[in-house]
Amino acid sequence: MGAIKLQPTYVLPQLKTTSLRQFFQISPVDETFFPFSIFFCDKVLRARPRAENIPTTSDNYFTKKIPVFPFLRLSTTKIKLVFFRFYSISQRILMKNRWLSIPANFYFLFVLNSCLIFLPGCSLDDKIKAVAEPPAQVAIANTSSPLLADAATILGRPEVPILCYHQLRDFRASDSKTARDYIVPVANFQKQIKLLADSGYHSILPDQLYDYLLYGKSLPSKPVIISFDDTRLDHYTVALAELNKYGFKGVFFIMTVSLNRPGYMTKEQVKQLADEGHVIGLHTWNHKNVKTFTEEDWAIQIKKPWDQLKAITGRPVDYFAYPFGLWDKPALEKIKLHGFKAAFQLSARRDDNFPLFSIRRIIIPGEWNLSTIQQRLKNSF
Repeated sequence: MGAIKLQPTYVLPQLKTTSLRQFFQISPVDETFFPFSIFFCDKVLRARPRAENIPTTSDNYFTKKIPVFPFLRLSTTKIKLVFFRFYSISQRILMKNRWLSIPANFYFLFVLNSCLIFLPGCSLDDKIKAVAEPPAQVAIANTSSPLLADAATILGRPEVPILCYHQLRDFRASDSKTARDYIVPVANFQKQIKLLADSGYHSILPDQLYDYLLYGKSLPSKPVIISFDDTRLDHYTVALAELNKYGFKGVFFIMTVSLNRPGYMTKEQVKQLADEGHVIGLHTWNHKNVKTFTEEDWAIQIKKPWDQLKAITGRPVDYFAYPFGLWDKPALEKIKLHGFKAAFQLSARRDDNFPLFSIRRIIIPGEWNLSTIQQRLKNSF
């Protein structure tokens, strides 16, 4: 059985108050203090008064409740047993050394006139291991992960508004009415991002949304996700400047076939976006509808582009956006199996069993005015 080593974590300064014995006898406990059980051995090596008094199985362990002020919190994930040492410098009536075993997941501040030291990397032999083994004297930290929400719980959480942009450029005479639904003039885009900032919205990233949906973690007030599809160059030349102006972050879903082509972003620009804290997601290789994928397509459209984006950014690609916003249950299940944390569609109803892989977004048509956008932000999610 190897020796136990406890790494140094905190050293608390000496505090002036009543004697240790008086402190143990404080009564009643004030409401601002926590009752707290400690386990310690009462033994002095009189033959060697300066020696460390390591507890052994022959020592008399007993429990004493003392008031503890909630001041300092230790890790609740890795420390299973915490040992403390009291070293009394002048009061021979007290113990030369006391080793204490206390739960590690409480707030505490021992108020005493001795020097309280968190054991700094001392090696303890098998004797202390034997003392620590009784269940009543060992505190096991709670290392369980937060409970995962089921599909019904995720569907029951309020949705976060997610905006989807494609092209950011002025209209051309040749643009059809359908095309204009995917084009936002630059001036309109600038007004829309300013509207979000002026209205108190806070941009969040997919990891925050994921933690909120799956674990119930909190989000900032008025959260919104701003996403961009298709790797367009104007996402870098237009959108990035506007996002930076207001401290926003975006999500860029990349269609890898278009990288380095005219009118589209380069690999270096995609890497810059990732380095600046924006999220890079996958939008397939060449925008093929996932509902029509063959078995070979899953390698061509998903696996190879995923590897390419990871090589470009140096980061895993955790999020996927369906081309055209289209999906079906077999495709959804395949996307999940490929290791994505979540996937984004457009405005269809979310899947009852896999809501994380059918997260809704809305496209912002270029002809919407600010009033319409405000209304849709409130009513569409």
